[in-house]
Amino acid sequence: MEVVDNIDRLLTLMTGDEKHDSAAYSTLDVLRVLYERVLDVSPERVDDPRRDRFLLSKGHGPAAYYAVLCDRGFFPESWLGEWGTFDSPLGYHPDRNLVPGVEISSGSLGHGLPLGVGTALGLRAQGIDSRVVVLVGDAELDEGSNHEALELAAALGLDTLTVVVVDNRSTSYVVPGRIAARFATEGWHVATVDGRDHDQLEKALSERPVGVPNVVVATVIDEEELAA
Repeated sequence: MEVVDNIDRLLTLMTGDEKHDSAAYSTLDVLRVLYERVLDVSPERVDDPRRDRFLLSKGHGPAAYYAVLCDRGFFPESWLGEWGTFDSPLGYHPDRNLVPGVEISSGSLGHGLPLGVGTALGLRAQGIDSRVVVLVGDAELDEGSNHEALELAAALGLDTLTVVVVDNRSTSYVVPGRIAARFATEGWHVATVDGRDHDQLEKALSERPVGVPNVVVATVIDEEELAA
């Protein structure tokens, strides 16, 4: 008898935004590793100033995000079947005022990394060394505000900041290796991993280099596409 993974089951409860299924599933493995193995955060600590922060910049198609939050106990399963409906707290873009555990309202792309830099700076000013992890899509990096943010983060040595770039080659100008090189040029610690391999993700996401921010480029395209 096949055992159905709970998060996979939770995902089946959300319908109506199938056009964003690929956006959701491309983030699923990263989200699972972060919440199951890496982040120091829980439903009981959503207001703890020393909690880790996760910022979903890639906020369109948040079904995977909701499934993981629900699985970790941030809100009841009954919410999932009503997502996207009138009066549901679960919209097609996550809302920090409605969904427990959501740090930023997102969906308009290109803002998460600048917000992450500001969050890391604010925590530093308070003497708090909690981690700030931002998940961005590769195409978001077309936004100029992201380049300004990644340059500033390196210049200020924000070593509590980690960025995860989910790379499915959807940028305007696709050149393999360019995303990693872009961050490395600015002085970030860089790792490129298989975005479906949980052990690789855990190792890279657990890195806390001293004096520089960390970026993990998580590749989520098939081997056949890589060879094309």
